[in-house]
Amino acid sequence: MTGLHAVVTGGAGFLGSYLCERLLDLDASVTCMDNFLSGSPRNVEHLMGRPAFRVLECDLTGFVHVPGPVGLVLHFASSASPADYLRHPIETLKAGSLGTLHALGLAREKGARFVLASTSEVYGDPLEHPQRESYWGNVNPVGPRSVYDEAKRFAESLTTAYRESHRVDTGIVRIFNTYGPRMRPHDGRAIPTFIRQALTGEAITVAGDGGQTRSICYVDDTVRGVLALAASDFAGPVNIGNPVEMSVVELAETIRRLTGSSSPIRFVERPVDDPDVRRPDTSLAARRLGWRPRIDPETGLLRTIAWFERELGRTDTAAVS
Repeated sequence: MTGLHAVVTGGAGFLGSYLCERLLDLDASVTCMDNFLSGSPRNVEHLMGRPAFRVLECDLTGFVHVPGPVGLVLHFASSASPADYLRHPIETLKAGSLGTLHALGLAREKGARFVLASTSEVYGDPLEHPQRESYWGNVNPVGPRSVYDEAKRFAESLTTAYRESHRVDTGIVRIFNTYGPRMRPHDGRAIPTFIRQALTGEAITVAGDGGQTRSICYVDDTVRGVLALAASDFAGPVNIGNPVEMSVVELAETIRRLTGSSSPIRFVERPVDDPDVRRPDTSLAARRLGWRPRIDPETGLLRTIAWFERELGRTDTAAVS
């Protein structure tokens, strides 16, 4: 990607910051766009001294302008954790609608490849297992999670319309449960919550009976998958995730073991519309992109735990939340 100018919306978020970093390593120049609603300048401060990197603080739901040529737009601007999107429901819906509209408009203006970060949540509480890209999903359009689920479903539809009506070169990636360093301790998602609780001696809070399943994908693998799609001409949608499936209580027990914690596991009320199962069928990604995950869950969790140990030891938990 030498010489390419890439725009990463939501570039100061957890996943967006890794995309910025990897693109710079591939000799691209990067404009990171973020309003810092859920992202943080800390995620990209180590990139600030690189001459090919700049940060543009802006709200993507308003007018967007980037000077000069742009070859790639990666649209990752959205709150992704339940704690964030339930606290900011309107902003989440606007990011998926107006934000996607403006990011697509930028790609159209520049003649750039556009990649939408969609999500496994478009499948809702799935009646098909594992989930293939051909599955239409089972989503409650008026439930509390709909502000995120339906925003992403609309974003997929809008992206498809721009491809068909305006001939924008688009790709859609459906991301499954990415985790790794730089997640916030109070993010609200299972892995950072369980790790924080285990390291601080709190009870590990598992929703329901913990029998619901998830498939977790280490951030390096997700980034490889996203950039493989970006470098292709494939429209997708394509699942990027690790097909290794485990129950939530098994995940909690694994984190407790890997941290050497004696924290008890406490079962709490399960959120409304919490999916029973989640596992991607990644055969399409393997066939069209040559992509498969490389990092097994235990290795990825150990790396993530090591980062949380340093982070929680460096500053108060409240200061990094």
